[in-house]
Amino acid sequence: MITAISLKRAPRLRCRCCFLAVALVMGISFVPSRNSAYAEQNQGEGTDLKEMGLEALMELQVSSVSKKDQRVADAAAAVFVITQEDIRRSGVTTIADALRMAPGLEVARIDSNKWAITSRGFNSRFASQMLVLFDGRVVYTPLFSGVFWDRQDTMLEDIERIEVIRGPGATLWGANAVNGVINIITKQAGDTVGGLVSAGGGTVERGFGGVRYGLALGADTTLRLYTKYNDRDNFTATNGKDGGDAWHMIRGGFRLDSEFSTQDSLTIQGDIYDGRLGESYVNMLPDNSTHNSVAPVSGGNILSRWKRSLSESSEVSLQLFYDRTEQNIAILGEKRDTLDLDLQHRFTLGNSHEIIWGLGYRFSHDTIANSTYLSITPTSQETHLFSGFVQDDITLVPDRFHFVLGSKFEHNDYTGFEVQPNARLLWTPNKNNSVWIAISRAIRTPSRAEEGVTLYTPNPQVSVPPPRIPLLVQLNGSSNLKATELLAYELGYRVEPFEHLTLDATAFYNIYHRYDVYVLDTSGKLGTIYPTPPPVHITQPVNFGSYGDVQTCGFELAVDAKPLPWWRLRTAYTFLQYVEKDAPPGTVNWNPKRENPHHQASMRSSFDVTRNVELDLWLRYVDELPAFDIASYVTLDARLAWKPLKNLELALVGQNLLHDQHKEFVAQFIGIQPTTVGRSMYGKITWTF
Repeated sequence: MITAISLKRAPRLRCRCCFLAVALVMGISFVPSRNSAYAEQNQGEGTDLKEMGLEALMELQVSSVSKKDQRVADAAAAVFVITQEDIRRSGVTTIADALRMAPGLEVARIDSNKWAITSRGFNSRFASQMLVLFDGRVVYTPLFSGVFWDRQDTMLEDIERIEVIRGPGATLWGANAVNGVINIITKQAGDTVGGLVSAGGGTVERGFGGVRYGLALGADTTLRLYTKYNDRDNFTATNGKDGGDAWHMIRGGFRLDSEFSTQDSLTIQGDIYDGRLGESYVNMLPDNSTHNSVAPVSGGNILSRWKRSLSESSEVSLQLFYDRTEQNIAILGEKRDTLDLDLQHRFTLGNSHEIIWGLGYRFSHDTIANSTYLSITPTSQETHLFSGFVQDDITLVPDRFHFVLGSKFEHNDYTGFEVQPNARLLWTPNKNNSVWIAISRAIRTPSRAEEGVTLYTPNPQVSVPPPRIPLLVQLNGSSNLKATELLAYELGYRVEPFEHLTLDATAFYNIYHRYDVYVLDTSGKLGTIYPTPPPVHITQPVNFGSYGDVQTCGFELAVDAKPLPWWRLRTAYTFLQYVEKDAPPGTVNWNPKRENPHHQASMRSSFDVTRNVELDLWLRYVDELPAFDIASYVTLDARLAWKPLKNLELALVGQNLLHDQHKEFVAQFIGIQPTTVGRSMYGKITWTF
């Protein structure tokens, strides 16, 4: 929410980041794939990571970097993997909070059911620089090109891994994969044959439970079914009152995997959900009153993916998904249908070229229900996105040098035809070291809201002479917005210097052109008295404009160590620096460097106290956010788990244990009641059979 108008010019700053000598990172744990027979024998039990050396963890396969399976050590990108073991031992209860484990990400909770999540800066509730996928299904909404994190969920026990790419991924994934890509990948149905029941409750997590069952339908076909429910309490508002943001959600779904021939495989999966989100709005009405409401949200999706192996070096796949979402929050209602078709083909050419190319089409249709103070026009719209990509992985020297060159080509309804190329060079002098560099261009297209929004919000900090007519800031969208362009330079290094130590480091320098800013309208409308929306008021217009230029630089460090057979230690550090140019005249509230932390640090310690007792500690530091009057804070989570039986686990989890409460973020545009994240505890029981 805009609460004040400032016409300050952004100061000139020099970049204070230097690309430091690399010594760092990636905390990776690994749960390997298992075939159906193994799954039946073990009835859902995971492979024991305690018996694996860190050298095996470096062999972890990822697929989001190049749309093919490859070792982390061979990926010419800043990729981090959050595994099922990481999720289980962290004690998190949401996917959003699990992302705090990845270096380079900023994850901040706005209230009980809202998060602000981004990579490498520009965070907000409507952050639109990250592309998020769920098993390859794009989940961002064209409404604001961001993600409703409260609706992204599944049985956490069924997630195989979360692949987090920091930096542009637009060449393969397209527009809005500007600062990164998050791909949430669930286990194949054959890896979850048998049953699992989990339940628990506590203070903020008032009650939760889930049931999953997997079964074999034949020699080559398996099916998984699940359902889960969560009921979460209110947070405390910064004024000490109830935050009015309690929420509950129920969902269910299935996944079917079939290998119906030696060459063909088919995956069909789907989910449905229904929930109620508590919301409190402040400073949205001229009388500055607080408005409480409960918003119904629901949706569902179905996805099918067919893969055919043409030879040992050639594969083709076809994916189709349909997604339906509905929400009816107090200030806006939306119904949206999305259909997405994706075809890709990978093959080798000679001994030196591995080529992957693809075509895609996405259709989206929405119906908007406007309110008095927030509207989007037109109230119904269709959008079409056509895309194609090609990328060549060129082997310059076998097992030593690889050169990756490719580009994405897209046509969207907002800015027309866009090209997003990248070039990457990977050097692996031996199996324990790899160095990579990359130059990429990525774009973010304007969203539905940025083009057609009109938002009225009071400005209580401005004094209006008698008869004291209220002053409303009128934020207007624009049909003349341009695509935000990023030119990114990256340098990365991975090393396994010792048997029980792995390191990863990435340094980056980003140059953004035509970033969206808010500019005071000087056309003479200021001071005019308007009768609508009520009450009679004076309007101060502010317009969206693609005028901002900004540069960022920084580095991301992490280390995974196993100093003792029963102790694993993972640390991460993130540094981010903004280098602003002068803001255009009339720019409103343009000060992103004060809205994102310069420093973040994390340390996770996992102790195997005995064969059946685990103790996990997670310490995090987040720097201050001066723009929101948020001080730096340190948090500590602890988890104690006991397995009295092989298939039964009891866990006690405490979160944010160092302080009664702390504030993490503030919604900038829509006046959500600011709340604090408080100390909480819950107990959980998990039974597999």
